[in-house]
Amino acid sequence: MNYQNNKNKSVAIIGAGLSGLSCATHLKALGYQVELFEKSRGPSGRMSTRHGDGWTADHGAQYFTARDPHFIQELDSWISQSAAAVWSPDVKVYEDSHWRESHSKENRYVGTPDMSSPGKYLSNNLSVQFNQTINTIGKENGKWLLHSKESGKLPQQFDVLILALPAPQALVLAREIHHEIERICRQSSMKGCWTVMVRFQEKPRVSFEAAFINNELISWISRNNSKPGRQGLESWTIHANPQWSEQFIELGKDEAAALILECAKKLGLDCQDAEISTHRWRFASGSSPEMSGFYHDPELKFGLCGDWLHGGRVEGAWLSGYKLAKQIL
Repeated sequence: MNYQNNKNKSVAIIGAGLSGLSCATHLKALGYQVELFEKSRGPSGRMSTRHGDGWTADHGAQYFTARDPHFIQELDSWISQSAAAVWSPDVKVYEDSHWRESHSKENRYVGTPDMSSPGKYLSNNLSVQFNQTINTIGKENGKWLLHSKESGKLPQQFDVLILALPAPQALVLAREIHHEIERICRQSSMKGCWTVMVRFQEKPRVSFEAAFINNELISWISRNNSKPGRQGLESWTIHANPQWSEQFIELGKDEAAALILECAKKLGLDCQDAEISTHRWRFASGSSPEMSGFYHDPELKFGLCGDWLHGGRVEGAWLSGYKLAKQIL
């Protein structure tokens, strides 16, 4: 297929999480000139890892699965480049005050040596402007114009604009463009997540390396050191459940951490003598009931992609960007 006609077409993608990186990768392969803008200092979005003095902890997405043939093919390339690997922890489930074994047989995968590695692998072949918070978008003479908090009005003009952002952030930027965009974004029901990272001098005496927690304040606990490629101090990640997190998203960090650690102690993970870090994800989970996979307006030359448009998982984020890129052609 001849993509020569695309060489003079420029695309701006706001957000260098997995959906934005996926979309950019495939648009570049189709011949487009693609520029990504990311407010953080690195790629990968919620596929992220906190680095401290002698420790690391995956504090966003904990693992991912692969079911779609296109994503499986992509995952194979990550594995071949040592950017991902299978994770096979001892998994337990806590429910109704009892522990039991997890019966799931599905392969779990993680980035290696940390969760952000697949995003870094993809971004190596792309043009990404980091530390650029796009706070205004507009259109003039058929071209998209961007304004960033850090640099003011950007000199580049773009034929196509794609927002690869959580729905609430996309809504703030694009609510005036078209009423359909506002409707889709408002349906996403994205919820926050309180996360506590815990460092121990020795491995805690618990019977699991990862645990699904049902009907408690906490929804997930995992041992970072059980994942392939991890080194450093013994570190664990604890996620509060989405409903509790959203209800108490405005708590102070110390207060939220205290409640989460109190619940962890009840579950057998005593963090009294451990070092603690806390992170508040304002937009961590959620999905659109329409499950459209992406949004594309060919007349406006505008698109949306993200996990919230494709089921809310890591695989869905990649597929959303991939499918939108195919639609742009």
